[in-house]
Amino acid sequence: MAQHEVVEKNINLMAILIAVVISVAGLVEILPLIFQNQVSEPSEGIVPYPPLQLAGRDVYVREGCYGCHSQQVRPFISETERYGPYSVAGESVYDRPFQWGSKRTGPDLARVGGRYTDEWHRVHLLNPRDLVPESNMPGYPWLVRNTIEPGMVVRKMQKLQAIGDPYTDEQIQNAVAEVQGKTEMDALIAYLQGLGRTRTGR
Repeated sequence: MAQHEVVEKNINLMAILIAVVISVAGLVEILPLIFQNQVSEPSEGIVPYPPLQLAGRDVYVREGCYGCHSQQVRPFISETERYGPYSVAGESVYDRPFQWGSKRTGPDLARVGGRYTDEWHRVHLLNPRDLVPESNMPGYPWLVRNTIEPGMVVRKMQKLQAIGDPYTDEQIQNAVAEVQGKTEMDALIAYLQGLGRTRTGR
């Protein structure tokens, strides 16, 4: 009996061999990244999110925006002409979890910062069809009613500082004043307006 027939007729052996192949392939892809500085070192100009943007990022994640919007411009002309410079790993070192995504029901948002005014984002988030009639994006009117909890932002910054994000004690102390009275809409707009501005220069 040929060797491949032994494997094909023994489902347990085949399952083990498939697991080995996938594991080796995964390690070949992942291990080199662990030892590259570009993955762990921030790109030039990349700093941890300011308090209001940090709160806005939490709103973005909570509302599942990554389900329809990616934040990763791939290195293809069709993408860079539409969205701007392709994404590099150093842009996402302070993102936990990263928001690269893989599905684009809506456009990529990696470079959206500065493309539209705050008021445009506000109207779009309240009812996207007011600006884009064919949009299938839902509205988020409750964001204007919900306010940011300053204590939560401070605790998050302290935790991020503890695991290595370079927040200063002064930044953490000033966080309460920066988010006091701000709505989740304000925070989400601040987050969107900050995306990609370092790379695009806007």
